[in-house]
Amino acid sequence: MYQALYRKYRPGVFSDVIGQPQVTRVLAGEVSAGRLSHAYLFTGSRGTGKTSCARIFAKAVNCPNAHHGDGCGECEICKGIDNGSLLDYSEMDAAGNRGIEDIRAIRDRAYMTPAVAKYRIFVLDEVHMLTKEAFNALLKILEEPPAHVIFILATTDSQKVPETIRSRCQRFDFMRIEPDLIAERLISIASKEGHVLTEDGAALLAGMADGAMRDALSLLDRCIGEAETITAETVSAVTGLIGRDSLFALSDAFTSGDVGRTLIVVDSFFRASCDAERLCGDLLEHLRSFMIVKMTASPGEILSCTKGDLEKYRLRADPLPIEKILYWLDILTETAEKLKWSVNGRADIETALVRLCLPSTANSKDAILTRLSDLEAQVRALKARPIPAVKEEKSTAPVDNENPPFEGSEEELSLPFDEPEDDAPLPFDKPEDDAPLPFD
Repeated sequence: MYQALYRKYRPGVFSDVIGQPQVTRVLAGEVSAGRLSHAYLFTGSRGTGKTSCARIFAKAVNCPNAHHGDGCGECEICKGIDNGSLLDYSEMDAAGNRGIEDIRAIRDRAYMTPAVAKYRIFVLDEVHMLTKEAFNALLKILEEPPAHVIFILATTDSQKVPETIRSRCQRFDFMRIEPDLIAERLISIASKEGHVLTEDGAALLAGMADGAMRDALSLLDRCIGEAETITAETVSAVTGLIGRDSLFALSDAFTSGDVGRTLIVVDSFFRASCDAERLCGDLLEHLRSFMIVKMTASPGEILSCTKGDLEKYRLRADPLPIEKILYWLDILTETAEKLKWSVNGRADIETALVRLCLPSTANSKDAILTRLSDLEAQVRALKARPIPAVKEEKSTAPVDNENPPFEGSEEELSLPFDEPEDDAPLPFDKPEDDAPLPFD
C-alpha cells in the first residue's frame, strides 16, 4: 500500500526536525539531563512538527537505548510508539473527543502504572477544543500528577487554552518553517523518490505551504504523479494555482485603470475553471508582494519567488504610492470575507476589480486618500520633469536704413502724438477773460 510522503518522511529523531532548533535543542537537553516536566504545551501553526516532536520525545524518554537525547528507533518501545501499538503511549484528538468523559477516561488510565515503558505519555492534539468542564477535569490531574505520567498538549490557538492550564505546562513555540528550508527538503525528497524538482517549482510549493512542511509534502505528493520533472508550470497545473505571469497581467490591467482589459483577463481565469475565492486569495498574496517590495530593503528574505519575479515586482511597485496598494489590499480583504457567503462569487470579484480600476467610484476615506496620493504623484512627476529652454527667434524682416527703428524709452513710445509747441493753444486751455463764454 502506498504511503503518503508526509508519513513516509516523518522525522524520527530531533535532528530530522526542520526549522525548529529552539525546540529540539531544549527537549534533547532535558532528556539527556533527566530533567523532565510532567506537562508540555506545544503551540504553533499546522504542519510545523508539534505531534512529530511529541512522538520523538516519547521515544527518547522511554527508549532503553537512548543516545544523545534520541531514541534508537529499533527497540520494541520505539516501534510501538511509531505504529501506535504501545499501551503506554496514546494520542487523542481533542477536536473530536472534547468532553469531560474523555478526560476522565484519561485520568483513570493515568493513575495506572506503565505496562512496558518507564512513563505513560498522553498527547492531546488541538487541546484548545476541550470544553470548560473537560479543562477543569484536566486541571485536577495537572495539579497533582503521578510521577510516571507526562502530558503533551498541542494546539494551534494557545490563547483559547485557560491560563490555569498554560501556567502548569512548559511551553514551546513552533515557528513557521522558512521557505528556503522547505524547498531544500522537497528537492531532497523528490530526488529520493526518483523525480526532479526544479528550484522554481520547489519555491512555488514552499510558498503555497505557508510554513507547513506537512502541507508542502502533500502538495509534492500530488505533483509526483503528474511528471518526472516537476517545474513551476507543473505545480500550477496540478494545484490549480494561477501563474505569476497571469497575475502580473491582471495587476497591470487594473493598475493602468483599463476596466475592459481587466474583465477580459478575469474571464480567462474563469474559463480555466478558476474559483473566485482562489483568485481573490492569490491576488491578495500578489499585492502583498507589492507591499513587501515597496516597504522593505530586502524583500527577497520574505518573499518566496525567483530573482526574475522579484525584479518584476520591483519595477511595478516602484511608481505606485503605498496608499494605493493598501487600498487595494483592503478591498480584496473585504471581498474575500464576502465570498464566504456569496451567491455569485464571479460578480463580487469583478465588482472589486472595477473598484480597483476606478477609485473615483468610491467615497470612502481610503478611496479619497488614494486619489490624493495619485495627484501628489502626478505633481511630483511634473516637478521632476525638466523645463525646456526657450530659444529667442531672430527677426527676418529687412532693415530700413532710411527709417531706423525707434530707440527711445517705453514712455516715449507710448505717446499718441508729438508734443505741441509752446505758443500753440491747447484744446483744454482756459479762455481769456474778454473771450465770450459759450453760454453767454
